Amino acid sequence: MASVVALDSLLDSRRVWRGQPQARPTSRQPTGFAALDAQLPSGGWPESALSELLLPMDGIGELRLLWPTLARLSQAGDASSDEKIVLIAPPYLPFASAWANAGVRLEKLQIVLAQPRDVLWATEQCLRSAACAAVLCWPLQADDRALRRLQVAAETGQCLGFAMRDAKAAANPSPAALRIVIDTAPAQLRVIKCRGGNPPTQPLPLSALAR
Repeated sequence: MASVVALDSLLDSRRVWRGQPQARPTSRQPTGFAALDAQLPSGGWPESALSELLLPMDGIGELRLLWPTLARLSQAGDASSDEKIVLIAPPYLPFASAWANAGVRLEKLQIVLAQPRDVLWATEQCLRSAACAAVLCWPLQADDRALRRLQVAAETGQCLGFAMRDAKAAANPSPAALRIVIDTAPAQLRVIKCRGGNPPTQPLPLSALAR
């Protein structure tokens, strides 16, 4: 019978090679909220990837969470830049003054009014086009296969993708690189999946999102 050898003795005798941990590069897409960036492994939104915001209802702070990033992206380059911010099938007509007050350049903002059956297709085309800085969508239904297509499209087009979905979808697996649940009682964020690390164990109160 083979004898049991302590791992420490193997390391001390240099019979086992120990690799060095490699630091994960910092995201070039900070969220605009230091408290949230601190909870994410890369310190910001996963680049060229799909992120999910899982909501019990519309209008509970999901846009406020995204506005700092969208404002920064819209202000990059000149007004004629091809990199647009696209909203696909938003549940309500965006209030232009609120977006402008948040710092988003309205000339960079485009709205696509799509039928429910076409939302995922339109989102995939925009993500893949390499003509968008960010794409936001509100699909009523999305299975694992459809979400995987969006994730691949975001990688191909090097675009930030955000899918606003019902909080009930948190119970199902997803290929999205980041999944955040927004709760109302109490008002908080819960990171339930993040690429490159384990989700934080503690929720983040919405009150902590002070810019």
